[in-house]
Amino acid sequence: QVQLAESGGGLVQAGGSLRLSCAASGRTFSSSAMGWFRQAPGKEREFVAAIDKSGTTIYYADPVKGRFSISRDNVKNTVYLQMNSLKPEDTAVYYCNADPDPSGKVTGNIASYYWGQGTQVTVSS
Repeated sequence: QVQLAESGGGLVQAGGSLRLSCAASGRTFSSSAMGWFRQAPGKEREFVAAIDKSGTTIYYADPVKGRFSISRDNVKNTVYLQMNSLKPEDTAVYYCNADPDPSGKVTGNIASYYWGQGTQVTVSS
């Protein structure tokens, strides 16, 4: 099992920045790929970014490429999402996930993921 706790959400104007954090406990964090998803009102949860256990392989969804950056600190058991040049369409609840696959790679096997409770990000125009 793994427990995930997101923080750092809030209200920001378009063009602004936020950094989300996700603190993990309960499972060896450094052996798990991690990622971020988001869910806007009335929409399905969608992939945002993912990072493998070593931080060497990273994926981004097209809408956030060049604006968002995912990173991790395996000493602090924390994964981050730096969000720059925010747009109103980035408004959503952002969820952190942990991939339990023992390879430490990003598998995309969403049904097996552990999830945090989410943090609200609101971008005003």
